[in-house]
Amino acid sequence: MGGPSAEHEVSLSSGRECANALRVAGYDVTEIVLQKARGQDVAGLLRDAAPDVVFNALHGRWGEDGCVQGLLEWLDMPYTHSGVLASALAMDKSRAKEAFRAAGLPVVESVIADADEVRRRHVIPPPYVVKPNDEGSSVGVYIVHDGANQPPDLSPDMPDRVMVETYAPGRELTTTVMGDRALDVTEIQTDGWYDYAAKYAFGGSRHVIPAQIPDEIRAACLDLAVRAHKALGCQGLTRTDFRWDDTRGLAGLIILEVNTQPGMTPTSLAPEQAAHQGIDFPALMRWMVEDALCRS
Repeated sequence: MGGPSAEHEVSLSSGRECANALRVAGYDVTEIVLQKARGQDVAGLLRDAAPDVVFNALHGRWGEDGCVQGLLEWLDMPYTHSGVLASALAMDKSRAKEAFRAAGLPVVESVIADADEVRRRHVIPPPYVVKPNDEGSSVGVYIVHDGANQPPDLSPDMPDRVMVETYAPGRELTTTVMGDRALDVTEIQTDGWYDYAAKYAFGGSRHVIPAQIPDEIRAACLDLAVRAHKALGCQGLTRTDFRWDDTRGLAGLIILEVNTQPGMTPTSLAPEQAAHQGIDFPALMRWMVEDALCRS
């Protein structure tokens, strides 16, 4: 847990929650906390711990994008969640969309552009969203509304290349996939944009589970989440996020992204959906460990 990504603190919170639940489930747990600075001897830390299974609670770059997965493959250590290629694909939003389109899944149009160009002019007509192509947790997301005269004033720490995608209006829906089974659909309600604070602060968002949506939309979310999971080659636990414009029916449902390392904090959605299906947090942890062992 931890690591050098922008999601360091969220990863620590996830890791602590997972470690506690794993102990309740009967496992001996060693917590490996990676610092924000890169250059640590991660392989040495893992060899010293000599685990039967690595529970990966890292989020963001290096922990969720195939990097640590490749190291674990090299060390021949079983690990939770998706493998190298699926992790890398899911983290690269542009390439993930290509995989979704090839599988016939609904996504909005987008382009990859230089951040400086995005600061100078509208690279696509408003409304649109600007975000890093390879970060999660709504880090660095800008919304440019319809009729905006000026392009967004991106912060200096945005990457040189960013994704600009057509804004998808509507309701926030999300579905967790556990192996080959979609668990449920949650609607995420906020007073504004579902940003980093709304995701992780207590009271920042309200989770309605099951979502109060038509049966047709619920069935579509469950089906699309499993298909998106398979399109990227994911394993273990994932969460697919949707936007649904309820004025357009089924045509208004689009996939935003697949998260291969869903948050495991007290406000996180995947454990909440599992609990709604009768799978408590320690039982979910046990399933993830056994799933990793079965794949090794």
